[in-house]
Amino acid sequence: MKVELAASAGFCVGVQRAIDMALEHAGKNEELFMLGDIVHNDSVVELFKKKGVKKIKKLGRGAGRNLLIRAHGAPLSVYAAARKAGYKIIDATCPMVKEIHEAARADEKKGRIVVLIGDEKHEEVLGIKGSLSKPPILIDPSKPLPVRKLKQLKKVSIIVQSTQNSEKVSAIVSKISAIVPDVAFHDTICVPTKNRQKEAKVLPLRNDAMVVVGSGSSANTKRLYEISANLNKRTYIINSTRDIDPGIFRGVRKVGVLAGASTPDSIIKQVVSFLRSIDP
Repeated sequence: MKVELAASAGFCVGVQRAIDMALEHAGKNEELFMLGDIVHNDSVVELFKKKGVKKIKKLGRGAGRNLLIRAHGAPLSVYAAARKAGYKIIDATCPMVKEIHEAARADEKKGRIVVLIGDEKHEEVLGIKGSLSKPPILIDPSKPLPVRKLKQLKKVSIIVQSTQNSEKVSAIVSKISAIVPDVAFHDTICVPTKNRQKEAKVLPLRNDAMVVVGSGSSANTKRLYEISANLNKRTYIINSTRDIDPGIFRGVRKVGVLAGASTPDSIIKQVVSFLRSIDP
């Protein structure tokens, strides 16, 4: 088969930075802990397990230990609790995510009610919520708009999880603007996400089938799959070559490949090589 690989495929800057920071400290004779996985990708998670990085569910005794704040960021309460417990904090929060925190806090200080568009239980969303003095109004794109609550507001600031679907966000912002008199919108969907989504709207139209490489637990990977599947029904999401059944590509001469922001280059190259070896 002929394979067209998206130019955007591979780690985004924020993920690469977090992984580099973690690898740097994992090589030292110090204990390194993380509250959860560094990114949503099985191969990366396995790599850090082998490096001796410990994944924990809650903070314990922190004296002499390092706590890595992952690329998704964390609530201010986590920083405070970690310092109190004695951890040395290594902050690998994506700089773009930090900008979202700062924008939300700045508008909150101006007296605006913060409206946060994002996946309710995602770590990045929890971190943004936890950076504010008051809980924001959370709008999960998968759920109905809280119209009654919005009608009670006069002045809001809209902040967006960095990996949201641009088209869905635009539609939500339009609906909110029709309800609330004064709306300040911060388009905080990051550039790498926008670039990936642009390609996810083009490649499915010029290829017979599509493969999205990444974990099903990755928000940005799932978004790419949804966009591609809407345009090309022969869209498949896979973690690695182990998930590929050559039989599903019968009659396929051209396949496009997209990849999530937390998918390693090595996995992408393996997938591309495997696809090229399939005889349609």
